[in-house]
Amino acid sequence: MDLKIKVKFNRENMQKTKPDWLKIRPPSGKKFVDIKKILEDLKLNTVCTGARCPNLGECWTHGTATFMILGSICTRNCKFCAVIKGKEGETLDSSEPGRVAQAVEKLGLKYVVLTSVDRDDLPDGGAMHFANCIKEIKSLDENITVEALIPDFGGNEESLRKIADAHPDVVGHNIETVQELQVHMRDIRAGYTLSLEVLSKVKQMSSSIYTKSSLMLGLGETEDMIIRTMDDLKSRGVSILTLGQYLRPSVKQLEVKEYISPEKFAYYKKIASEKGFIKVMSGPFVRSSYMAHSVKIKKVKN
Repeated sequence: MDLKIKVKFNRENMQKTKPDWLKIRPPSGKKFVDIKKILEDLKLNTVCTGARCPNLGECWTHGTATFMILGSICTRNCKFCAVIKGKEGETLDSSEPGRVAQAVEKLGLKYVVLTSVDRDDLPDGGAMHFANCIKEIKSLDENITVEALIPDFGGNEESLRKIADAHPDVVGHNIETVQELQVHMRDIRAGYTLSLEVLSKVKQMSSSIYTKSSLMLGLGETEDMIIRTMDDLKSRGVSILTLGQYLRPSVKQLEVKEYISPEKFAYYKKIASEKGFIKVMSGPFVRSSYMAHSVKIKKVKN
């Protein structure tokens, strides 16, 4: 019995051991403190804290934050995510779009990322609320670039149309992982084909919208699987791709199978760029909204 306990302990230590390139920089600096206070004063959620993003310190210090709207409770139960789960989310706050716009104005943001939890408990999945946030930000200054990182809305075209009609500059929807691992990682209501359909429909609804998706690596996928996923995304008109290392938020989520080296991430970036993606962010700490403002968007009048 003592031997078994020792073996289990050693395995847990091995799982927790990370390579040197995965050292997380703690948040600091006046800009970080100022942003934290503004968000707290306006009672706004960010995916930075809700999803325990490793880039929180870096992004906030540089004056960038990703707003998480529609509450903090997600109705999906994906096995990689640390966001609070529930059958129903919180009551929608009609003042949230205005408060998000206030934060954008106070922070002087020129590139804003909006994301949300899944709200399967709402008739339109929260699409109209999402659209209202986009419109409020655009009302400040139409030159502000807005990236909407949306859930799949069950593929509902009416919900997706509400997003497209709000005229975001970028619509992101994360496919999360390769096709072979979807069932092990994502909620049963999500799926590889559904995510591809969502990205394709948005592009069909507005050709002026840049579409974007993201892959987490280190969960057991192979190189061939990753390249095949790139091809599937590119064939659906996706322009921007991010590739990052999956990091286990807590012992309740899936274990990391492999830590991908920075060199391997650079290799995947080269492949994706050669396939024609206009922007590729690829690295251990890259997340779907990481350095979003670095993408040079050519605005097209709708």
